[in-house]
Amino acid sequence: MSDALISGLAGAGGGIIAQLITYPLQTVNTRQRTERDVKRQKGKHVTIEVSVFRLNDMWVIKNEGCGRLYSGLAPSVVGAACSQGVYYYFYQIFRDRAEAIAHERKMNGIGDGSVGMLSSLVVAALAGCTNVLLTNPIWVVVTRMQTHRKNSKKSQLSHSSIAPAEKVLNPIEPPPYRTGHTTQELYDEAGIWGFWKGVFPTLIMVSKPSIQFMLYETMLKKLKTNCALVKQGDTGVSALEIFLLGALANLGATVVTYPLLVVKSRLQAKQITNGDKRHHYEGSLDAILKTIRYEGFHGFYKGMSMKIVQSVLAAAVLFMIKERTCQDARFLLTKGGISTSKTRPT
Repeated sequence: MSDALISGLAGAGGGIIAQLITYPLQTVNTRQRTERDVKRQKGKHVTIEVSVFRLNDMWVIKNEGCGRLYSGLAPSVVGAACSQGVYYYFYQIFRDRAEAIAHERKMNGIGDGSVGMLSSLVVAALAGCTNVLLTNPIWVVVTRMQTHRKNSKKSQLSHSSIAPAEKVLNPIEPPPYRTGHTTQELYDEAGIWGFWKGVFPTLIMVSKPSIQFMLYETMLKKLKTNCALVKQGDTGVSALEIFLLGALANLGATVVTYPLLVVKSRLQAKQITNGDKRHHYEGSLDAILKTIRYEGFHGFYKGMSMKIVQSVLAAAVLFMIKERTCQDARFLLTKGGISTSKTRPT
């Protein structure tokens, strides 16, 4: 069994578990990113509007239960498995190729045979682009399902003006909005290309896992070196250490790339067609310009604190499970007399 296949399966398993654990936070954060409001300078109305948005998030959790925060979970789990599986599979293939090139360079008297930071960045970027192009349709559907709930509830709050308590406590149940309905609606709205909405900012966001893996592998390499010195050649690291390394690496990458995530989410959410130009985007550049014009630069960082918590926790769980699964799989295969082989492009 190749290392690429082991990494792909381990990544898929870790991605599913991380998605299940952090999905409610992801749903709330998606709603926060896709909410639009005018600039703060326009007075008290903005304060009331922002307060309504925050109350809406709290109200959904308190009065509807956590179950409603799992809207779109089924396609999301499929997306997590596919995304992580595809990413780690191609990452390992590209990584093996980079190691082969580095080894050849060493044989020719160039370099020390190790994969440098720049090569790691390129490898992660190539794997990320492949993943985005193959799995973007799944995440468009997930975003639609998450933001559909928000739109239904926000309209109820505005109609009730939050005054009559009995109306807030007894909300009208929104119609079912399942995966098939979402997919058909998206196709009717924009055709087959609608499933690749937001793909441009998402491709740019490939820099996030690239930065994340560059930081992670750099820290992991240093940690293993220190472990070898302290433990007399033993380079093994604990699950807790991997958990913390994954969290730190993801934190740095999230802060840098969050504005692109806001743009992507707004493009993928259902476009409002009530004549309000603030809420309708024709493309990535239009979304950026309208966000700056109507909300200011702070609009690019809506819900960032929630995203940091969700993203760091998900990445830490993913890395911990993936690394442990890979170690156990290789141990079992070696113990059973089955050797693992690295996939080398011919």
